[in-house]
Amino acid sequence: MKHIGQHMSSLPTKKDRATERGELLLYFMQKLNMPRGRDGMPPLTIGRMAKTLEGIPTLDLYFLKSICDDAQRRGDIDSFSKKFWWEINPKNHTEEAIKKRKDEAAKGGGYKKFTQKKKTDDYYDA
Repeated sequence: MKHIGQHMSSLPTKKDRATERGELLLYFMQKLNMPRGRDGMPPLTIGRMAKTLEGIPTLDLYFLKSICDDAQRRGDIDSFSKKFWWEINPKNHTEEAIKKRKDEAAKGGGYKKFTQKKKTDDYYDA
């Protein structure tokens, strides 16, 4: 009779069973837990991330990753988290919400217009 360890060596290792989706879940969990620790909130677990992203296809998770990374490059460390939670909220993607954002943009509401400073308004002038 063979030892049980000999039978178990032929099983796939944990690394072999890793999936793309699991790697994305770990990526999001690590990125979102950085500011949570600083803010005194408990860290997200892999189970919670899986439940949160449960209905989203893997290809859409890659898109979510790219836009969250882009938001972080453009802003601060909290930008990743803000963009992530805004994007996965289904209320932000209804036809009514999209129409409301378009109407506000057409009116110019919510956006500050850029104006160039005059030379007299410069802080370095004495």
